[in-house]
Amino acid sequence: MARDTTDDRPVENADELIGFLADGCKPKEAWRIGTEHEKFPFYIDGNAPVPYEGDRGIRALLEGMQEMLGWNAIEDDGHIIGLVEPTGQGAISLEPGGQFELSGAALETIHQTCREGNAHLAQLREIAEPLGIRFLGLGGSPKWRLSETPRMPKSRYDIMTAYMPKVGSHGLDMMYRTCTIQVNLDFSSEADMRRKMQVSTRLQPLATALFANSPFTDGALNGFQSWRAEIWRDTDNQRSGLLPFVFSDRFGFADYVDWALDVPMYFVIRNGRYHNCTHVTFRQFMDGALRTTIPDGMPTIGDWANHLSTLFPDVRLKRFLEMRGADGGPWRRICALPALWVGLLYDDAALDAAENLTKDWSFEEVQALRDAVPVEGLAARFRNHDLRETAREVLAISRIGLANRGRKNREGYDETGFLNPLDEVVARGTTSAQEMVTAFHTRWGGAIEPVFFEHAY
Repeated sequence: MARDTTDDRPVENADELIGFLADGCKPKEAWRIGTEHEKFPFYIDGNAPVPYEGDRGIRALLEGMQEMLGWNAIEDDGHIIGLVEPTGQGAISLEPGGQFELSGAALETIHQTCREGNAHLAQLREIAEPLGIRFLGLGGSPKWRLSETPRMPKSRYDIMTAYMPKVGSHGLDMMYRTCTIQVNLDFSSEADMRRKMQVSTRLQPLATALFANSPFTDGALNGFQSWRAEIWRDTDNQRSGLLPFVFSDRFGFADYVDWALDVPMYFVIRNGRYHNCTHVTFRQFMDGALRTTIPDGMPTIGDWANHLSTLFPDVRLKRFLEMRGADGGPWRRICALPALWVGLLYDDAALDAAENLTKDWSFEEVQALRDAVPVEGLAARFRNHDLRETAREVLAISRIGLANRGRKNREGYDETGFLNPLDEVVARGTTSAQEMVTAFHTRWGGAIEPVFFEHAY
């Protein structure tokens, strides 16, 4: 999740909120790639979860990383809960159950993204191995029950933990027992944002299928290829899932703002303290609902930025677009996810082709696909064929886009090779989740423990 921000500029009207999003528009030469990935820490001895406190806990891990990197600590009520690179180029944060997240710097190429991820994992291993800690690259916690999962000391998570059971059946599982890989991408104008958001919204279920990697829960098979994706189907439907208005030819910043204004808030930060605001929407906040109940009880730009970070649609709009459909996975997937979306969205010819492929996909069709993919993966039916066939087309478009970009490394290779893990999934016709299920029934002998060896970083 995003690091909470403060910006005390007052908000006077909705036009300023629209302007906040529009200020994200950048010329093409300034477009960047921001990749985030989460992983589950576990003790090598017994494959047990890692608590926050203790000589070998998450706090010690963060302190070791701070000493190594020289990054600035992020604190919440005296607890170190993350690190940020001094110039703002990258951050390390904690998800509610201790999931360890790297929010990468804004980079120009997938080559740089891969080097960044590799360096982070190498640094993390140097600190974690002496503590007896490794990290698991899956989309869902495979073994520990919710009651066994640690809780990180972050104020916003206390508010969310109390609120989530009121609005959905899987909110706590989402918070404490899932991991993702995500990429954040830029747009040049409102029209460019519209095209990219519509294409990526329609294709998000395909990404979910390609990256499906969470077939175990509570130490047993759960019946899903992406349990994580199933969780999002009933977490908090006011703020998550597919957004019907995105499919409109007239969709723009104002539509997203209008929706966001009527989603209940989580919190407001004043003087470093988090105030529970789950009983009001941002629109009510603007109308004075908190004027007498919290200090400085009228909204600021910082409040708006934080509110946007607590909305969870499959594609999230801030001053950039966030692709949110993929399960967490191994190192190669950390590179493949941004490669997929950069290839589709950052080259004009590829974006045209992706738009032509998907422009007549209706909200109802995409929703039906979104509902089928957690169980069926690439075998989910779309129109007259299965999703695997569509995946071939989409990967071919992405490969063209990456080739057209022509961003080569020192050895002369372009970015197309980063799609190879996804090509392998389509060629096999089986997802990572299905491969794990087969292993569970055969060479793992019905045991869950081998996943902690074979899928550890």
